[in-house]
Amino acid sequence: MNLKLPFLFLLCFITFSNVSAQYTEMINTNRPGGSQGAFSVGTNVLQVETGFSYGKEKHDLLKTETNGLAIDYSIRYGFWKERLEVSLMGEYQSNKITDNRSAVSREYSLSNFKSNTLGAKYLIYDPYRKRDLEGPNLYSWKANNKTQWADLIPAISVYAGANFDFADNPFTPEAEAKISPKLVLSTQNNFIGGWVFVTNIIVDRVTTDFPTYGYILTLTHATNRYFSVFLENQGLKSDFYSDQLLRGGAAALLNENLQVDLSLTYSFKDTPSKFYGRAGVAYRFDMHNKDEYLEDKVNKELDEKEKKDKKQERQEELTPEDNGEQ
Repeated sequence: MNLKLPFLFLLCFITFSNVSAQYTEMINTNRPGGSQGAFSVGTNVLQVETGFSYGKEKHDLLKTETNGLAIDYSIRYGFWKERLEVSLMGEYQSNKITDNRSAVSREYSLSNFKSNTLGAKYLIYDPYRKRDLEGPNLYSWKANNKTQWADLIPAISVYAGANFDFADNPFTPEAEAKISPKLVLSTQNNFIGGWVFVTNIIVDRVTTDFPTYGYILTLTHATNRYFSVFLENQGLKSDFYSDQLLRGGAAALLNENLQVDLSLTYSFKDTPSKFYGRAGVAYRFDMHNKDEYLEDKVNKELDEKEKKDKKQERQEELTPEDNGEQ
């Protein structure tokens, strides 16, 4: 199955923030989509995100119909540096399956963890810090309120984690218990007008016999300070499971620490086809007490630029006589 379909899509990653620090006055979450934003929750912030999904699957080749119930969860904590967060993410699935391959249908149930991943994310590049320190253009309102070429440069983070899979698990590729790596490259563009575009490139379980490669494209639009909508496209490629998923939905901010969301997930294939509804909540325990500004390097660059500009101005102001010319 080809990993294509680069539709423009989106995840509810609410960023009502001052981008000069990871911490924001309002909670920012990775819900209700499946991608990870580039930014962390902020130092001394503990954030819990969870959701409940219910839906149906139909496998045309195996002639099975499935009613599925899933619980997903994410526990995120920022420490040491604003750029760093650690997280535990996972999903528990319970399926009731009807097998129609014989004259008499057979029903059975399967349940286990689809994933349990412990990892850390680190922001390696943030183009918004320098822009924030430089400040707005005092001579042009238009320049400050339109999309510019610099907006195409995204923030970039890397995530490294370990999957902990249980033995005899029907939702994982290996029969025995296994620990395997997961790597994610995340980019994030914050555009004027409340638009956020997130991309994830995913390499998962590469040390097993069934490595998975994938991507997620997420585009979010905050219609106001407290409400946003999203669409998202996810592609997965593996010998164990491949798919193309489309998600969409909305999230609402009830207060600065609490968000609720609703979303739908649809599969483009019929082996199996999927249609799930999902409701979720995210809550932040805010123990943050000091913003960290990585200003030293940026200020040094700005000082050097200012000195260079002043030197150039002095040279341009020199008259031929000042230069010793007759």
